[in-house]
Amino acid sequence: MLNYNLLHCLPSSEELLDSDDTAVDNELQNSIPGLLKTILALAWCDRWDWFFGVNMGIYYHPDKAAIVPDGFLSLGVQRFIDVGRAFSQGLDFRLSYVLWEEKKLPILVLEVVSQIHRGEYSTKQQFYAKELGILYYVIYNPLRRKKPSLEVYHLVEGEYLLMSGNPVWLPEIGLGIGREQGIYQGIAREWLYWYDQEGQRLLTPEERIQELEERAVFEEQRAEILAQRLKAFGVDPETLM
Repeated sequence: MLNYNLLHCLPSSEELLDSDDTAVDNELQNSIPGLLKTILALAWCDRWDWFFGVNMGIYYHPDKAAIVPDGFLSLGVQRFIDVGRAFSQGLDFRLSYVLWEEKKLPILVLEVVSQIHRGEYSTKQQFYAKELGILYYVIYNPLRRKKPSLEVYHLVEGEYLLMSGNPVWLPEIGLGIGREQGIYQGIAREWLYWYDQEGQRLLTPEERIQELEERAVFEEQRAEILAQRLKAFGVDPETLM
């Protein structure tokens, strides 16, 4: 009897395309998920059990083309691929997300709607629910005016149920996701952000740097005021160091 490992017969991530080569309709389809990924990299800098893909192919069946959401989050996977192999090949990133290698479905998928609708509210929604079983499906439509621009769906018994609130708390992830006005890469507009359980927005790297700079200025000013008070009492601050 012939014995073989089925996984050895399947194509690997190095042999598969990393996307479907379809150009994004606008820059937001990259920058919005890119911001979410950047915030996670700062908030979860000590965690190595997650991965956030941006415009990356998800291969779910060896005989079918990849599905390429604008963004997706997976938990319980390596943040980076095999480091030894990656360095030997000059890579430190995934070429694609291959389910028979990762053995973990993404827990959240994000689609950013542009002027050209691509089934975000119909065929893609049904695919993520029925074919893949993605727990959270997030649709952001910045062009919407009569309905909320952000919709977050939770998979319950094979069907997506629309969740309420802004931000929306995602207990399995331990974060909320929501929308508000902000500045990213110098652009002031509505962006998507992560939130903690108290509803406080997680800072972007730029905001964290600004916060540290403001704190440093505050500490410097406080030290100067203290030095002036000591001098008023005839005490030389240099002698206290």
